[in-house]
Amino acid sequence: MYTVDGGERAVIFDRLRGVLDKTAEEGTQFLVPWLQKPFIYDIRMKPHTFSSISGTKDLQMVNLTLRVLSKPKYDGNEVLKAVVAQFNADQLLTERPQVSALVRSSLTQRASDFNIELADVAITHLSYGAEFSRAVEQKQVAQQEAERSRYVVMKADQERRAAVIRAEGESEAAKLISEATAIAGMGLIELRRIEASREIAATLAKSPNVAYLPGGQNMLLAMNPSRP
Repeated sequence: MYTVDGGERAVIFDRLRGVLDKTAEEGTQFLVPWLQKPFIYDIRMKPHTFSSISGTKDLQMVNLTLRVLSKPKYDGNEVLKAVVAQFNADQLLTERPQVSALVRSSLTQRASDFNIELADVAITHLSYGAEFSRAVEQKQVAQQEAERSRYVVMKADQERRAAVIRAEGESEAAKLISEATAIAGMGLIELRRIEASREIAATLAKSPNVAYLPGGQNMLLAMNPSRP
């Protein structure tokens, strides 16, 4: 009598009939002493991680880590390299689900030849070579500089348009004033002058630091007390 624990199966070897077709399930099992011998196998799903440096279609070196959930251990490096070689370096980032699906399909097909069942395959790590990473960083910096230059050009263009519109408005205003002066004479200009003088006088009247002095000779007589 022997016990098969959870997640295990027992293969029975019989001295007369060889390996029996039926495997022993979990629980307490019986066998014929000396004639039969059990071999216990762990059939639980276990994660296995494989790292591989592979070349992409555009000749960039990529460091990948693959996690495989399977019952026995299986080496997936060759399949991983074959799949990665079909993609460009940037596609490994933008099309990562498709890459994982293709790796899983290839591994499942190859593992089935050995009666191995794969439960899950996922890419857990991906890194590029130093030169490619530096090139990507330089590309991002160049794109940011291009966006900044584009903004400066747009700002200068808006300022130029604003200056043109302002100049056109001033020109139109001067033209209207000139036409009004030609029709009404200098009366319009005198009216504007009076309005401006009134605004200046009102502003000065509100200021406490402004003193009013009489003009001409009367001011000199007022400042000389010795004169009778």
